[in-house]
Order: sequence, then structure tokens, then C-alpha cells
Amino acid sequence: MLPETLRRAAASVDARTPATRDRALDGLRAVALLAVPLGHWMLGGFSTGADGVLHNASPLASLGLFAPLSWFLQLLGVFFLVGGYSSARSLERARARGASTAGWLRGRVLRLVRPVLGVAAVWALLIPLLRAAGVPEGTVRTGAVLVVQPLWYIGVYLVATALTPLCQALGRRLGGWAAAPMLAVVAVVDLLRYGPWADAVPSWLALVNLLPGWLFGYQLGVSWAQGRISRSGARLLALGGAALFAVLLLVFHYPASMVGVPGAARTNSHPPSLLVLALAATQCGLAILLRGRLARLLRRPLLWLPVVVVNLSAMTIFCWHQTAMFAVALPGSLLGAVPGLTTAPESLGWVLARLAWLPVFGVVLAVVGRWARRIDAPWPSRVWRTAAGAGAALFAVYALGAV
Repeated sequence: MLPETLRRAAASVDARTPATRDRALDGLRAVALLAVPLGHWMLGGFSTGADGVLHNASPLASLGLFAPLSWFLQLLGVFFLVGGYSSARSLERARARGASTAGWLRGRVLRLVRPVLGVAAVWALLIPLLRAAGVPEGTVRTGAVLVVQPLWYIGVYLVATALTPLCQALGRRLGGWAAAPMLAVVAVVDLLRYGPWADAVPSWLALVNLLPGWLFGYQLGVSWAQGRISRSGARLLALGGAALFAVLLLVFHYPASMVGVPGAARTNSHPPSLLVLALAATQCGLAILLRGRLARLLRRPLLWLPVVVVNLSAMTIFCWHQTAMFAVALPGSLLGAVPGLTTAPESLGWVLARLAWLPVFGVVLAVVGRWARRIDAPWPSRVWRTAAGAGAALFAVYALGAV
């Protein structure tokens, strides 16, 4: 039996939710957001050197079974789909109120940038404190790299947000096929860097995929918001994406993992390869098809409550989940080899032990997030903004040097 307090809280949140609220969209956003910490916590680990220094390690280097798992934990296609849909609708509402596109964009940017500057500024203070406490420099650098790993997506997302008016124009012109040019660009770049001319192609050409690769899902979201993707279109998107994924994997031998594998010559995500777009197409098509069913499920107050909590804490979860894992691993490193925490991720035993650590990471994230959400709120004065910006800049210099 669930506590009566929880039932009352769920009923209260449900009653306060406007009837016009798109619960399915919030549900998709919550799933995509939770996949970020879960993916990093399961696909990232530590090893401890003889000197007690924590080093980043990945089970992907030793455990091939984690490669298919990354297909389900890498939900950036859904993340950008929901982002494109939300931004398009938000811009439409802003224009209806008479607001300018520049004003709308400024508000969106501030909501995204403030938490990023906050976590970077806090880490700028933590670094000298950790050093003073005797934490090895290598361990401090490991923590800094962990924090930076998810933050670069915010930069890509900001660019996509700024391009929302262009995406809307493209959607009006090309309809449900508006994301096809992004797919074509990535396909051509992949052909050049992996095809017969690979030896003659400069390595920097891969960077061309960075924007169209991640803008693909965002454009699908904008077109979806415009009503340009029907159920038949979503079905074609899902089936076509799955077919392309299988061909790339089985015929063209793309790496199976959706995230980088230490020591591997090729990676799918940095920058995104055509396999990433195939997976995104599959995920986005399924998300659109399941929208109605998900909306009906989230009419249940006890299912709706966690979705609301996750959405209210979205940037806190995104920015601080790696800090939470590091906060648990740091004292663990003083104890030596702690299974699933500071031991190398090289066995199924590590997997089982890491699963046991997940609730601990979650509790620490909740504790950190309860405090960190104050940073996400508007800062009280120009002095705070200047100090946060300076701290973030210092951390960026340190972290980029660490990487």
C-alpha cells in the first residue's frame, strides 16, 4: 500500500495541472532526461591506480553486451525531438502575445545557461578545496572531465534553439521531409570519411556532422509541432530508421556502441554518425506513435507525479548527476577497491555491483539537487552574475586543459 501522503500529493499535483497541458510530451521529456544519468552511471565507471587516483573507465571496453544497451540508454533523438516541439510551440505562443523572436530566444537561453554557469562556478570553488583536502590532482581532473561530458550538449541545443525560426520555415516548405537534408549531409560526410576516399579526406571533415546530426531530431520535433508528421509518416520514420540502422550495423559494420569506446578507432557520437540518425529516426517515430497511449497513462495521478518532479528538476539532473556519482566515488577511493564503484568495469560482477550503487547515486543527486536548484533560479544581483561568470570561465580553462 502506498502512503496516503503520497496519494494526496499526487492528487493535488494532478488537480493543479491545466487541462491543456501536454502530458505525453512531458512524459517523453522525463524519459529522455532520466536516460542521461542512467546512461552515464551504467556506461561510465572508475578504476583506481596504485597511488589511489581515480581514473575514468568504461565497461564498453571489456563487455560487448553493453553496446546494445547503449541503444536504449542513448535517447538524444527523443531529447531533441521534444526540444524542437516545445520550442516551436513556445515561439508560436510568444508571437501570438506580440513578443519578439529575440526576446523569446533570450528567455530560453537564460533558462539553459544559468544552471550550466552555476555548476561550473561551484566546481571552480571545489577544485582548490579538494586540492587543499589532499585529493590527488589526477582525481580532481577526473571529476572535472565528468562534469564537462554532458554540458557540451547544452551548447548544441542552444544553437538548435536559435535556429527554431529557420526550422519552422523549413517545415512549412518541406513538411514531414524537412529533416531529410540533415540526413543527407551526414550520409555524404560518412561516405567520404568511411568510404573509398577515406585516406584522402581530412579528419576535420567529421565536424561537419555536428550540427545537422543533432539538428535532425530537433527538426522532426518542429515539423511534428506544425502537424506535418502524420501517424503514417511516423510509422515510416520508425521502420525506415530501423532498417537503415540494421543495414549500417550489419552490412557497413558501423560500431555497435552509440557512445565512445576507449581505444576504439571509430565512434558514433562525437560527432554523430549516420547510425545515430538512424536510431534517432526510430526513436522519434515510435515516440510520435505512442503519444496518445502515453497521454492516457499519465492521466493517472501516481504516474503523473514523478513526471512533474523530473521536469521541474530537468536542468538540475542534467548538470549535477556526474557530480553526484563523483561525490560517492571520491570517499570510496580512500577505501581501496570497492566493487562497482572504484574497481575496473571489466566483469559481470561489476555490472551487478554497479546496479546496487544506482540508488545511492540517485539519493546523493536528490540531496545535491535540493541545494543546487537555488542556482538555477534567477540570480539576485549583477554581482552574483559576474561572480558566477568568472567562476565558470576559470573552470572552463581548467576543464578544457584537463580534457
